[in-house]
Amino acid sequence: MRSKLEGKVPEAAIEYCIKLWELYPFQFKVNRKRLSKLGDYRYDPRAQSHTVTVNTDLNPYQFLITYIHEVAHRVVHKPRSRQLPHGVQWKSKFQELMLPMLNPSVFPDDVLRVLAKHMKNPKASTAADPKLVKVLAQYDVHTASQPILESVIIGEEFFLRKRKFRKLEVRRTRALCLDLANNKRYLISQIAEISPINKEATAESPKVVPTKKSKKVNSTANNQINLFE
Repeated sequence: MRSKLEGKVPEAAIEYCIKLWELYPFQFKVNRKRLSKLGDYRYDPRAQSHTVTVNTDLNPYQFLITYIHEVAHRVVHKPRSRQLPHGVQWKSKFQELMLPMLNPSVFPDDVLRVLAKHMKNPKASTAADPKLVKVLAQYDVHTASQPILESVIIGEEFFLRKRKFRKLEVRRTRALCLDLANNKRYLISQIAEISPINKEATAESPKVVPTKKSKKVNSTANNQINLFE
């Protein structure tokens, strides 16, 4: 377990992470990069086994937060229970398990201040907290070369997952975007990593007609592009 954690979480957190693994046994896997999630927890009822996975490409602070997030799922899991995955039980346990790590020996000051506020009412994913996403992104190796949707101005086009979109308007932490292939509109997280399009190549693109505020966009899974679990 130690060999899997070394270099992945802050050095000051390694012993604590091992202790959680000893107290609440589970299989631990470091997975390749996944666009849809940072990590996950799974229970196999046949083998009665618990498995926690975390993506290998995360910076040490995001890796630690994700690890504890998933361990909290493992601790509160009850077979055949109807409790919500990110309900009261999970939030309470996540707060409890994260508390010992909220100190400057583990997190840098800028992350610690934002994370402490986030933990007062933790969300299902750090991706749902734009301030936390931004401060953690500063410690990503690829940050400087990979723009995010927030940097795209209204009316500009961009690529996301090999699909071409035009940004129409901003709605809090998401942006309403038009898929230029199927002419459908999607709500996409403002912190989604995108590939910009050469402006000269899109100079002849038709102007965007502003969306009427009274028109609602269905927020079902078919109309949202969720990049994180």
